[in-house]
Amino acid sequence: MTLPIERSRSRRPVTWLTLIGVLLLPVVIGGILVAALYNPVERLDGLTAAIVNEDEPVTIDDQLVPLGRQLTAGLVEGADDQASNLTWTISNADDAAAGLADGTYAAVVTIPENFSAAATSTLPGATPEQATIEVQTPPDSLIVDDAITAQVTSTAASIMGDQLSTVYLENVFLGFTTLGDQLGEAATGATQLADGATQAADGAAALSDGFPQISSGATGLASGAGELQSGLGTIAEKTREAAAGASQLAAGVNGGAATLEAEGLVPAQVSGVATTTKDAAAGTAQATAGVLALAQQCVASGADATYCETLAKAAATADGAASGTAQAAAGTVTALEAFDTAATAELAGQFRTIGTSVAALGGGLTQLAGGIDQSATGAGALSSGASQLAGGIDQAGSGASSLADGVAELAEGTSTLADGLDEASTAIPTYTEAEATSLAEVVADPVAAEGVGTSLFGASAIPLLAMLALWFGGLGTFVALQAVSRRALSARETSAALALRGFAPAAVLGAAQGVLVAGVVQLAASYDWADWSVFAAVCVAAGIAFAAVNQALVAVFGGAGRWIAALIGVLAVATGVVSTVPGALSGLAALMPTAPAYNGMVAALTSTAGVGAAFAGLVVWTVLAFVATVLAVARRRTTSARALLKAAPAPA
Repeated sequence: MTLPIERSRSRRPVTWLTLIGVLLLPVVIGGILVAALYNPVERLDGLTAAIVNEDEPVTIDDQLVPLGRQLTAGLVEGADDQASNLTWTISNADDAAAGLADGTYAAVVTIPENFSAAATSTLPGATPEQATIEVQTPPDSLIVDDAITAQVTSTAASIMGDQLSTVYLENVFLGFTTLGDQLGEAATGATQLADGATQAADGAAALSDGFPQISSGATGLASGAGELQSGLGTIAEKTREAAAGASQLAAGVNGGAATLEAEGLVPAQVSGVATTTKDAAAGTAQATAGVLALAQQCVASGADATYCETLAKAAATADGAASGTAQAAAGTVTALEAFDTAATAELAGQFRTIGTSVAALGGGLTQLAGGIDQSATGAGALSSGASQLAGGIDQAGSGASSLADGVAELAEGTSTLADGLDEASTAIPTYTEAEATSLAEVVADPVAAEGVGTSLFGASAIPLLAMLALWFGGLGTFVALQAVSRRALSARETSAALALRGFAPAAVLGAAQGVLVAGVVQLAASYDWADWSVFAAVCVAAGIAFAAVNQALVAVFGGAGRWIAALIGVLAVATGVVSTVPGALSGLAALMPTAPAYNGMVAALTSTAGVGAAFAGLVVWTVLAFVATVLAVARRRTTSARALLKAAPAPA
């Protein structure tokens, strides 16, 4: 069945099959583009990649740390929020290289042997080193394959890096808590030390105050020892005198005994002997009393204990000698008083016995005098030592005073240290294990991006693909249909009517193409129906506008107009994929009829402003294109005589 529509570049009639082909062209284009390119991350399993793990695990605190294996497992398992993952193959270097060369693998990820060592080099005692992995892709890989592989591996490496950083920072924060506790303990110890130093300073001050008294006592001891030495000298002298008297007494008694034996005694001699005997006994008693008194004062004076013990023994000996002398004298006096000439011989024997005893007493007193001299010498040494002790005690007192000042300064410094440690302990933050873990996770990854889609092309992918499908659908329409009627020169209709005659079927086809493309998009993406309805309206308007523009291009430029339309489509693709295109191209693309259609579709699907401006822009382009077509039709309705002659048949 044919239709009253002119076919482009042919006089054959247009059939319904032609119109259906034109109608389905953008649907096929759009369907292919959407099916092939929309959200490729959901079909990552179509890419096969190899993992070459050459990592050598390290041992930390007797625990094996195989980070290369962990990263391999992370790549193979994928992320929880990722719909699919690459198809990974655990391989070796030779197999991976061969697979990369023959196309078996779209990428090869190599984990070097020092990966674990470098990743754990942040521990104390190690030299920090960044852990790296190597990603290789074949030189003939497709455009997006490299980006997908790099994104997957970078994400896995980033996640592992975040985990390592989290563990490291968690230990750091827990270390703060430990440090704070230790500083608190140190502050407590410093406070106790300061208290002890203060008490020591007080004790040193008291010691310093006590040394003058000790020095005074030592000085008194020196004076007493000097006096003791002088008294002992006197006692020694008296003891020698007593010893001399005892010797004289012994000589007298012996002489008397001899005289008594030779001549006998007279009462006057007896009386003299008795008197001499009493005098000797009295002198001995006096010397003995002095030694006893000296012995009793020795301990009280602070003299050496050994010396005092020797002096006490001498005093006891002297006391015994004095007692013996007194008894002898008494016996002598009694014997003389009871003198009987008849007992002269017996008395002479007693005198000799007394003389011997008195002589022995003299010898003992002489020895006693020698001991007292030694005691006097010891007392002198004691006096000298006590004087030196007093001087040393004075020096010790000065040192104790300096010690007290030093210990006081130490106490003050220690107290300041304790205050500083306490402030430091308070200033250092403390964390529980849960708080440290939470804070470490935030610090390790302080910035998170929300609202980032998983689609490779983002929200603009569908509008770009839909716009391209409709644009090339409009171009295809006027590849099949005639833009300007061949009857323009002879037709009776106006130029506007002739232009509309070519535009009307193209506009209907453009509107239908818009509805069909929007339907394909909804099947692929399942948008909210409210957003999709606005998107479909923009697609219909774009289909009509694109039909008008493509008609005008062919009407004005002829076959070159189709080339211009193709270039416009290429420009739309080039400027719609990435924002880093040169500014001149971006500015030129913004002036093309594809710009309002693309902007309107994006606004419809993202619920942003710009839909109204898009409709206005499409209406303007439709009107301008139709006016250009009318002018092209009007131009074709005029001709020259030469052209008519060329067209007329030759006369017979």
